[in-house]
Amino acid sequence: MTAAKPASRPNVPHFSSGPCAKRPGWTPQKLQDAALGRSHRAKIGKAKLKLAIELTREVLEVPAGYKIGIVPASDTGAVEMALWSLLGARPVTTIAWESFGEGWVSDIVKELKLKDVTKLHAGYGEIPDLSKADPASDIVFTWNGTTSGVRVPNADWIGAKREGLTICDATSAAFAQALDWAKLDVVTFSWQKALGGEAAHGMLVLSPRAVERLETYKPAWPLPKIFRMTKGGKLNEGIFEGETINTPSMLCVEDYLDALNWAKSVGGLKALIGRADANTKVLADWKAKTLWIDFLARDPKIRSNTSVCMRVVDPAITSLTPDAQVDFAKKLVALVEKEGAGYDFAHYRDAPAGLRIWCGATVEANDVALLTQWIDWAFAETKAQLPKAA
Repeated sequence: MTAAKPASRPNVPHFSSGPCAKRPGWTPQKLQDAALGRSHRAKIGKAKLKLAIELTREVLEVPAGYKIGIVPASDTGAVEMALWSLLGARPVTTIAWESFGEGWVSDIVKELKLKDVTKLHAGYGEIPDLSKADPASDIVFTWNGTTSGVRVPNADWIGAKREGLTICDATSAAFAQALDWAKLDVVTFSWQKALGGEAAHGMLVLSPRAVERLETYKPAWPLPKIFRMTKGGKLNEGIFEGETINTPSMLCVEDYLDALNWAKSVGGLKALIGRADANTKVLADWKAKTLWIDFLARDPKIRSNTSVCMRVVDPAITSLTPDAQVDFAKKLVALVEKEGAGYDFAHYRDAPAGLRIWCGATVEANDVALLTQWIDWAFAETKAQLPKAA
């Protein structure tokens, strides 16, 4: 039995987990002051890059003693800079429960070839026992697992008197979740996530402890220019004042400035978190009245409020083979996309079959509610097409 099509579509049907929806009211005309055709080394270019750093500090409430730099290659570039520049001085604890976290583990073990590595891992929808993280080791983890919809509940498990550094990939947490800066030594994120900026640029935040490591430890392996953060054994301060290692896109910089100014205008970090929480509540309310859907992360304490992952629990679907379940999820999403009612909300390719709906601060709660109506319709339509049991 099929259902009637919903009468209304989301005003902005963009629910991708990266690049994410632009902020409400965005138009290309908002970028008309971009320093296009100008050098990023010119006075105007340097001023805009420095302003991007200053506004990042203000909106994210980064402590004054922390360094903030704009670096190449999005969040991936920022994480790799940290791993290759800082690790090797002491044992490492890796914490991973989804594909991107597992990717950092692979780099540490297979590329850097570090031997003294303790791996704390969990499957999709779960989280490892964080209390087992050794404070004497360097700890590498994601704050929010983008492909599993699982985040750390807090940073209480990180010791204030730890000996090692904490290296945190926070790309789908920054601007939507409260980061405990006192417990974090390296934090990375990208512009295209929670603020809906343009891609290709990453942010690297260093605590005084991380700076000390950079200035007192030299890795055993060579570092390409794009990773180097020191000169003559001292931190290259220019990187953290807007003097980027390579040439940034000034159009992307302008777009990031626009997003940061919007974040300030709606009330800053507290308001951004509130918007993401409100969007996620829409899905929680939908789940409460919808028998065939559930969160991948069963424990609400570790459930993401940005990359919300859900799974189909209807017996007619769960009884299918894993490949058939993937096919079902893809067909459901494709049907909604065909109607222009929601884009890019299928599960990540390595994750269990289901949905991944971005609920960050640039998304409107009413649009999430309208999307759920279209998902309900598409579920009924797709299920009706399944072969009938003999």
